[in-house]
Amino acid sequence: MHIAPGLVNGVKIAPSYATAAGPATYGIKLKLEALRQSGALNLAARALLATIATFVFFEILPYFLVGVSEVHFILGSTLFLIFGVAPAAFDLAAGLLIQGLFFAPIDLPQYFMNLTALLVPLFALSLIAKAVIAPKTAYVRLRYGQALMLSTSYQAGVVGCVAFWVFYGQGFDFEIFASVRLFGVAYMSVIVLEALVDLAVLALAKIMCDTPASGMMQQRVYYA
Repeated sequence: MHIAPGLVNGVKIAPSYATAAGPATYGIKLKLEALRQSGALNLAARALLATIATFVFFEILPYFLVGVSEVHFILGSTLFLIFGVAPAAFDLAAGLLIQGLFFAPIDLPQYFMNLTALLVPLFALSLIAKAVIAPKTAYVRLRYGQALMLSTSYQAGVVGCVAFWVFYGQGFDFEIFASVRLFGVAYMSVIVLEALVDLAVLALAKIMCDTPASGMMQQRVYYA
């Protein structure tokens, strides 16, 4: 995943447990709130679908090694818009764990760093969405500019978290800075595509309105 083996070594890994504790605790709080709002069955169904989607994003979609890390199509803003912040947080954590347990065990020591790099931008995205999207606007009515802002905020958060861990683990010098910069520029190129995917998925959701499948999406997709 983003924080590759060797970027942060030895005792320097220890603080990652603390940095992940905050987002994990907040994620549990959001999950309990979603449980009260939508019920256990609906929340579990959304979390399962989101986890499957994340597995596809992590393991099936192509990814590219650039600079200090890999550029993935995480589509965090898409998961947030369709399933909600709590299922999206659960699926990112579960997808990352599945990847480490069954496909890339070498990544397990970096799990909490990678978890922080995915969840902190997601929670920031949920706050930004409240400012970018009017309270009475259903997500199926989003414009490209709004989707682009959401995608930009999420990807920028991921890049920022990765940069923090790289500089923390490797120190700050010109070579490291250039490698991080290259990674960041490459990741920012995903933004335009992700915003288009957001709108395409929302357009599909609009077509699926009043079908059984629409019940697997968060209510905000259709109703303000």
